[in-house]
Amino acid sequence: IRNSCKFVVYKDRQQFCNDLKLVYTAINKETALGELMKFKLKWQGKYKYAITSWEENWDNLSNYFDYPLELRKIIYTTNTIENLNRGIRKYTKTKTQFPNENAAAKSIYLSIKNIEDAWKNPITNWGLILHQYLIIFENRCRL
Repeated sequence: IRNSCKFVVYKDRQQFCNDLKLVYTAINKETALGELMKFKLKWQGKYKYAITSWEENWDNLSNYFDYPLELRKIIYTTNTIENLNRGIRKYTKTKTQFPNENAAAKSIYLSIKNIEDAWKNPITNWGLILHQYLIIFENRCRL
């Protein structure tokens, strides 16, 4: 999604993303493909490369629809590594110079401690999501 949006000018980005959301939030693979075709008709003239990227990678991207809706939402809304990196940058960006390496390490440590607090917030429908995860990945996960 982010890769597609980097080719879109700012004034079109909101509408482009709203139309793209219809693709990745579709109820199933067939509906998503139909939404992708509508998306293509609307935007291909202006942002051909963004559309081509989705078409060329559709076989890989559409595997996402093999999972239940609740798991899909977790997949497209959760990126822990990016969240962590963004949080660390937030703390280190305001201070461009540190007196020594120890001061930089302390700043990063404190930023991670603050980020960890946000991870304690519960995920909506976690019981259902965990149940589906255990069924789908029974060989990988055990409680």
